[in-house]
Formats: sequence, structure tokens, C-alpha cells
Amino acid sequence: MVDQSVQSNFSDAIDQGYYLDRDCTTLSRHVLQQLHSFSHDAQDISALMNRIGLAGKLIARRLSQSGLVDDALGFTGAVNVQGESVQQMDVYSNSVFISVFKQSGLVCRLASEEMEKPFYIPENCPIGRYTLLYDPLDGSSNLDTNLNVGSIFAIRQQEGNDEDGKAVDLLQSGRKQIAAGYILYGPSTMLVYSIGTGVHAFILDPSLGEFILANENIKIPDHGPIYSVNEGNFWQWDESIRDYARYVHRHEGYTARYSGALVGDVHRILYQGGVFLYPGTVKKPEGKLRLLYESAPMAFLIEQAGGMASTGTQEILDVIPEKLHQRTPLIIGSKEDVMLVKSFIEDRKRREQEGGLE
Repeated sequence: MVDQSVQSNFSDAIDQGYYLDRDCTTLSRHVLQQLHSFSHDAQDISALMNRIGLAGKLIARRLSQSGLVDDALGFTGAVNVQGESVQQMDVYSNSVFISVFKQSGLVCRLASEEMEKPFYIPENCPIGRYTLLYDPLDGSSNLDTNLNVGSIFAIRQQEGNDEDGKAVDLLQSGRKQIAAGYILYGPSTMLVYSIGTGVHAFILDPSLGEFILANENIKIPDHGPIYSVNEGNFWQWDESIRDYARYVHRHEGYTARYSGALVGDVHRILYQGGVFLYPGTVKKPEGKLRLLYESAPMAFLIEQAGGMASTGTQEILDVIPEKLHQRTPLIIGSKEDVMLVKSFIEDRKRREQEGGLE
């Protein structure tokens, strides 16, 4: 028998709304609220975000069963256009996005780091004037050890007719993005997005099957304690980046955190402040991360939260790609921390120009 005082407290909690999770603002409703409109364009963006959410739900479900389902973990034996070994979940996640957006009627083409060329949906192209760019499963090398992974996305308006199928209109700066964000698959599944009106986070409630608003208008701290970088590449970096690493090693207040998944590392910095770096190396001065699928969407999001994103010499959102799968160095996070890294790069360059270095 339930104690009367416990039952009374439970009833009071319900009356006060503790179990109603605010007003349960869903993702699609929130997008329309942000646009202050129910126009066709606003409804299109809301529908597109809903489709991204659906893809996230399907991938999250598969990941939650990955150790129990055949062909969910491990490598396929294939190599993608990036020269990277392809995981089973890479293939599944990529196919989920294609399947979900085939049914949207809004997206004419999808461009993914897993595909050499854009994937066209001819039946959508007469009316579908949007392009989805995405990394279907960022950090998939973490899967076999059950660590966090994510999906990264950006939406762009198609420009021109693209009659030759080369999608050259995508080779423009990241400021052409009309929406961007990521889905983090961790202890809970979170979707974080921006349509240029701030950064907002949602948590998937499995019992409702909906992404519910968790944090609105997120602001990244101007400075934070986290520096996130693969220090295993230390001797492959430019000396200016090594100078920065030596600096944080010698000063109190810095904590190294690096997971091997861009989504997880940037998500931590979004909330706690700090900087994520993936600089170029001697062998790959262009860096590892793809501009259109990873760096530009994350830069759009972080700038909306009040942070910065740079190659070290240029703002990420101002970089104009020359090819679809172009890579770029990335320094992203809190303004003061990004500026600190840039100061080491600029100082090194100045000293080289003045002949002060051997």
C-alpha cells in the first residue's frame, strides 16, 4: 500500500508540472516558433528538420541494438572516397538518410562524405529545391568500444538548375547554409540545431518518440578549460601548434579531453567552453576534416552560440571550397581560446617574415 504522504507529494509534483517536462516543445513546433511563420518556406524547414530527427531516431535504435544485431558492427572491407575503411554502421546510417529524404518531396540531392558524388532524387527535383549535406556517422571507429558517435548535417538552398549534375553551386562559403547541426548518440540521444536564430538542444524521449526541447539559446562560454586535440600527432604539427600545446601544458586551468568523435568533443565545448583543434600535419597540411560535411556545419552552429571557428588563418564560414570533398584544418570553440591558438600561428608567421627564426 502506498504511503499517503508519498501519494500526496506525487500529486503535488504533477500539479506543479515536474513530470510534464515544461510544455514538451517538439522539434517541428520549435522550428516554426523560431521562424515566427507558417509560410510554405517555414513549413519546408520544419519538415526537413523533422526528417533529420527521424533519421536520428532510426540510427539511435540501430546503435542501441548494435551488439545484438548481425552486420551492425565491424568493417565492410570497402574503402570510401576519403580513403577510409567503411564500417557497417556507416553504410546503414548513410542509407537511412537517403531513404528518409527520398520520401520528403523537398530534397533534390544529398551529398555525403560516404559518397563520391551527390545522390539525386529525380522525383523530388521538380519541386525540391534543397540539398542535404551530411556526415552520416561521425566517429564510427568508436563503435566497437561502445563510445559516443554522431551525425552532422547542413541544409542549403539549391541554386540554378544543376542540369549537368555536378552540384557546383555547393562550392560556396558556409554562410550559404540555412540550417546546420548534429545528433549525438550517447547516454541520451540529443539533436542540436540552428537555423540562424540561436542554438537549441533537444533530447529524444523514447516513450514519446519525439525530440523534446532541453536547452534554448545556448551560449558557449567566452573561455573554457577544455582543449581537445589528438596529441599523438604532436610531431607532425606545425611548430606554432606545438607552441600552443606546450603553453597549455605549462599553465594551470587546462584539461585535455579528446574522444575521437568531432560531435562529442564539440558538444562538450559548446556547454563547458574551450577549444577543439584538428590542425594540418606535415603529410596532410590540408587537415583531415571535410569542409562541407563537418567543419562548416559545426562552424555555423558555434558562431550562432557566440563562439568562433577558423582554419588558423581564415574563418571557416568564409572558406570557398574548390571541390566537394575538400578538407580543412579546424580550430573551433570559445572566442578567447580560438584567438589564443591563432595568436601562436600569427606570432610564428610574423617571426618567420622578420627572419627571426632559423
